[in-house]
Amino acid sequence: MHPKLFLTGKIVYSVPEEVNKGTVVGNIAKDLNINVHELEYRMFEIVSGSNKKYFDVNLKTGVLYVSDRIDREELCLTNQKCSLNIEVLAKNPHNLYRVEIKILDVNDNVPHFPVKVFTVNITENASPGERFPLPVAEDSDVGSNSLKEYKLSPNEHFSIDMQTEEQSVFAELVLNKALDREKQTTIKLALTGVDGGKPPKSGTLNIIINVMDINDNNPVFSQPLYKVKLKENVAAGIKVISVFASDLDEGINSEIVYSFVGHGKKQDLFSIIPNTGDIVVKGQIDYEENPAIELRVQASDKGSPPKSTHCKVLVDVLDENDNAPEIITTPLFESLREDTKSGTAVTLVTVSDKDGGKNAIVHCALKGSLPFKLELSFNNHYSLVVDGPLDRESVSQYNITITAADEGVPPLSSSTFIKVNIADVNDNAPHFPAPVFHAFVSENGQAGGLVTKVAADDSDTGENAELSYSLLESFSYNVPITTLININSLSGEIFSLQSFNFEETKRFQFQVQATDSGIPPLSSNVTVNIFILDENDNSPVILPPYAEPGSVNTENIPYSAEAGYFVAKIRAVDIDSGYNALLSYHLTEPKGTNLFRIGTSTGEIRTRRRMSDNDFKTHPLIITVSDNGEPSLSATMSMDVVVVESIDDMKTLLRQVPVKEESFSNLNLYLLIAIVSVSVIFLLSLMGFIAVKCFRTDGGFSWYGAPVINTHPDGSWSYSKSTQQYDVCFSSDTIKSDMVVFPSPFPPADAELISINGEDSLTRTQTLSTTEKRS
Repeated sequence: MHPKLFLTGKIVYSVPEEVNKGTVVGNIAKDLNINVHELEYRMFEIVSGSNKKYFDVNLKTGVLYVSDRIDREELCLTNQKCSLNIEVLAKNPHNLYRVEIKILDVNDNVPHFPVKVFTVNITENASPGERFPLPVAEDSDVGSNSLKEYKLSPNEHFSIDMQTEEQSVFAELVLNKALDREKQTTIKLALTGVDGGKPPKSGTLNIIINVMDINDNNPVFSQPLYKVKLKENVAAGIKVISVFASDLDEGINSEIVYSFVGHGKKQDLFSIIPNTGDIVVKGQIDYEENPAIELRVQASDKGSPPKSTHCKVLVDVLDENDNAPEIITTPLFESLREDTKSGTAVTLVTVSDKDGGKNAIVHCALKGSLPFKLELSFNNHYSLVVDGPLDRESVSQYNITITAADEGVPPLSSSTFIKVNIADVNDNAPHFPAPVFHAFVSENGQAGGLVTKVAADDSDTGENAELSYSLLESFSYNVPITTLININSLSGEIFSLQSFNFEETKRFQFQVQATDSGIPPLSSNVTVNIFILDENDNSPVILPPYAEPGSVNTENIPYSAEAGYFVAKIRAVDIDSGYNALLSYHLTEPKGTNLFRIGTSTGEIRTRRRMSDNDFKTHPLIITVSDNGEPSLSATMSMDVVVVESIDDMKTLLRQVPVKEESFSNLNLYLLIAIVSVSVIFLLSLMGFIAVKCFRTDGGFSWYGAPVINTHPDGSWSYSKSTQQYDVCFSSDTIKSDMVVFPSPFPPADAELISINGEDSLTRTQTLSTTEKRS
C-alpha cells in the first residue's frame, strides 16, 4: 500500500477489500508534506466521497485508516477496476487534496453453480468425442481470484474441455468411451469449479448422466451465436429475438423444445417460449446493472432419449436516460462572514449520473443572480465559491439552488438547496436620528433630574450593535461639562449634576459619543444643546433717583397744575426674562383724594384733575412695581407730593436745597461731551426710523439682513433683525418716554405685541433683557 503522486496532485493508495477496521492505508500527512502537529489546528478532515464513510484520518499520527467494511463486489459489481475517490480538506489556509483509493479484490467468494444437480441424457450410441455443455459456475471475484478451471471426478467415460470467452470459463463434457446402457444406465459425476485465489476456493456440481436408447440425430440451430440490441426499461412481454433449431429425425424425435441452460439470476430477466424459441422480456432490464447479457439456449427433441444442442444469445442493452443526476454537497462553514473575500470556497459539490455515454455527462449551474459561482475542480467535482461582495445588513441568508442536468434526450435534471448564513462584521457605525438634539430645563431644578435622552441605532447585530454612550470632554463658560451633567452609558439618559441659574447660564452645548462593542469599535457623535428656562425668582428693583440709599422721595407741583401734569417717573428693572421681567406700575393714594394716576407700563405719575381748596398740601403716595411672573413678585416705594402756591415758591424751595460743590475737571468735560454725542446720534437714528415709517403704508419696511420697524397704535414702535427682535415703547401722552429693548436668548422667535387700551401701552416679547432710559 504505497501512495503514488500524479502530476494532477492526486494521491493514489490501494487497499484490499474486507480488511479489518483500523487498517492503515497510508500516512497521508507525510505524503502531503503536512506537519502532523498542524492537523488538528487545520481541522484536517475527509469532506467528500461515497455516501458511506469507509476511511478516516487519525489527527494524532496523520494515518489514513479504514473505518468501515469494504466489499469490492458491493461497490463495483463485476468491474475489473474498482476505486474510491475522496477529498481531504485542510483549513487555515484552505487546501483541498484529492485521493484515489484502489480497492483490491481478495478471494472472498466461492464459485457456485446455478443448480446443485445437473442431469444429462445421452444415448448409448453416442460417439466418442461428442460434447455436452455444462452449467457455468459464477464467481463474484475478479482477476486472479475469479473462476479459473473445472475439475471432473475420475471416471472411464468422460472428460471435460474448458473454453474461455470474454472473461468467462465454460466447460463441456466430452465422451471418451462409448456407453453401454445394458451395463450402466446411470453415471454420477462431480464437476468442481476452482478459482485462482491463494488458497483457491471451489464449488461442486453433481452431474447425473442417464444413458438413453437411440435417437441418433441432434437438433441443429440455424446459427451458433445470436446477437441483439435491446433498450433498457422495455415493458415485460416484449419479444427480444427468436432462435430456431431443426432435427433431421422424424416424428416425435424431431419435435424441438427450447429452454435456457443455467443462467441463475438472468432467468429472472428473460423467458423463452418452449415451442417457438421466442425470447421475451420477463423482468426489469437495467443498463446500469447489466450492460450486456449472455444467454445460453438449449434445443432438445422429444425423442427417447431426447437429444439436445446449444447456442449462445448476446443481448447488448442500450442505455436510456432514466437516471437523474445525483448531487452531494459538503458545507465547509457553518456561517460566512460578510467580509469574506471573493474566491473563498463555501461548499464542495459532487454530481454523478448512473447512466452511460452522453446520458452521464452532467453540467451544474446556479439558479438566480447571486454573489456566488460554481468552479469545476475535476470529474464532476465543483466548489461553490464567493463571487462578489456580501452585506449582512442587506441579505442575511442566501438560499442557493444548484441544478444539475445531463445531456440525455430528453435531458434529466435534479436540484438541491444550500443555505448560506452571513455572519455579521462590525462595518456600520452608530447612527443618531438627527445631528443635533435640543433639550429644555427649568432653572432652580434639583440636581440629579433627567434632562433629556439621546438614542442611536446600529445596523449591525449582536455585540456589534451593543451601544454605550459617553460625554466628550468640553467646557461651558470655562467649566468642565462633566461638572454640569452626567450620562447613563447604557440608556443614553442625561442627568443634571447641579441646579442651573438662567441669569448666569442661558444655554450650554456639549457632544455625546455612541460607541458599539465591535472589534474594532465604531463610534458617532451628536451635539446636544441645553436651554435653561427662566423662572420668576427675582423681584423688580427700583432705579435711582428714587432708590438711592438715604434719599427722601419728594416731588413738588404747583397749585395751578392742569390735569395731566407730569409729576415724576418711576423706573424699575427685573433681571428675569420674558413675562417674568414684564413690569407694571400701580399707585396707592390716601383714601378719597383721587388726585394722581400712574402709567401702568411707563411708571409716569400725572395729575388726574386740577387742584381744589379741599385738597391736602402734602400727598403721600405708595408706588408698587410688579412683574408678570407666576407667582408675581413686586417692589414698593413711597413718595410725598407737595403742592406749592406758585412757581416762585418752587424756586425758593429749590434754593433751599443744599448743593454739593464739586470741582469741574477735564475728565468731567470729556464725559459730558461723550454723553451728549451718544444722545444726539441716538435721537438722529430714531428720527430717521420714524421718517421712514411715515413713508410706508403697511406699517413697516424690511429688506434682507436689515431691521424691520413696526409702529403700534399707542405710539410705541419696534424693530427686528434676522436673528433678534427689539420692542421700543413710547408713551402716547408725553414727550418724556421710555424705550425698552427685549433681545431673545433663544433662536429667532416672532415677538408678541400686547396693547393695553387707554392711556398705557405695552409691547411684550419672549425675553426682557435690558431697559434704557430716555428723557
